[in-house]
Amino acid sequence: MALETTIALIALLIAMSALVLAVSVTRHIGKRDPVAVPRRWRRLLLIRPMPTMDLGAATERSDARERVAFIANPTKDGVAELREQALRACAIRYLPQPMWLYTTADDPGTGVTREAIAAGADLVVAVGGDGTVRGVAEGCAGTDVPMAIMPMGTGNLFARNLDLPLGDTAALLRTALEGSERRSDVGWLQLVRTPDGELEDERHIFLVIAGAGLDAEMVAGANDRLKQRMGWVAYFFAAVRHLGKRMEARITVDDGEPVTSRMRTVLLANVGKLPAGIQLIPDATYDDGSLDVATLDARGGIVGWTELFGTVVAQGAGIREPWLLRIWKTSRIDHVRGRTVDITVTEAQKVQVDGESLGRATRIRAEVDPAALVLRVPRTSARSATGGDQGEKAGAAGASGPSGVAGVPDAAGPGEPTDSATADPADTAPADDASDVPAREPAGS
Repeated sequence: MALETTIALIALLIAMSALVLAVSVTRHIGKRDPVAVPRRWRRLLLIRPMPTMDLGAATERSDARERVAFIANPTKDGVAELREQALRACAIRYLPQPMWLYTTADDPGTGVTREAIAAGADLVVAVGGDGTVRGVAEGCAGTDVPMAIMPMGTGNLFARNLDLPLGDTAALLRTALEGSERRSDVGWLQLVRTPDGELEDERHIFLVIAGAGLDAEMVAGANDRLKQRMGWVAYFFAAVRHLGKRMEARITVDDGEPVTSRMRTVLLANVGKLPAGIQLIPDATYDDGSLDVATLDARGGIVGWTELFGTVVAQGAGIREPWLLRIWKTSRIDHVRGRTVDITVTEAQKVQVDGESLGRATRIRAEVDPAALVLRVPRTSARSATGGDQGEKAGAAGASGPSGVAGVPDAAGPGEPTDSATADPADTAPADDASDVPAREPAGS
């Protein structure tokens, strides 16, 4: 009887520990990425709602009567409803009639964005997924015309890194029309497709992460139907098929010496946050004037991959292990910063930028264009961020500690990620005349 009681108590203790751990993890994820936790669970677990925006300082922009252009992906569900809400939001702010233009298969947003700017747009709003955001960003980069985002994709990676209030259309519109402006770096990628080829003239912009190896295989192999049903989780199922692959690459950062090593994947990051609040590269921020280069490797089968996942989770919690311990681990993440990166692989590898597959390449050249893009972000996010430090982190790349990225020293010190962003309540002001505002005809649809 005593043995049964002891076993029952141990089982109860394990169950309670698991429950506490599950609640803690769910609360942690809910605070960093509210959309990842259903609303009823957020209420049940007392996850603090995102604070409202301070709109008192936004009156000057509301009275500026800026011309707004919405660039929308017509294949996304809810675009028609969003159009009506956008018209209403502009009408109650006494803004001019907004332009409403559509992307096409041949133009994911770059060309139509440039047309809108040429027509007098003072603000361009990207309505769609990461592909549409990239296209609009390419059209806005270098123009000083601000860009806002209405995320409607599977991953919405850049929107998450900007701490936008995902899932709250009214708050997103308010951020677009009344938010603060911050400058962001953009990355540019050029490819060599064959061993004896030359760099292509076409440059590919990226705002989040570009990479070659496992992450590109994962992007290319994700099932579209599964992505619609399961969202970003579908990418993990695609990754399982390629866990056994490794590659050999020679990496040169800025004017450093090239070093060759083996790895699972190499990443070039402008920002480092993934869905569910995972911080893959915590030091990466969109306004530091540099690219964060990371190589990931795992050996020893499931043990290595489990260890690698634990390292990623620890990084997100701000825990850094001494570099001496890395020598004895079966997995590692090595990191360095720079403004230009040249990667040559022994065998052609798949390449991706912000979740879009670019096919295979034998050489990749990337560079950062600092402060090239003006963004509209929540005012709370702008206040909590530590802006104006461009170049500081780039200069920190010479700190001590060995790195597996081409043998270059690790960057000094962790970055300073911004606090969680926040949505504000829906608009409540009446707009009796909003329905009378005519909509501009879609372009190129």
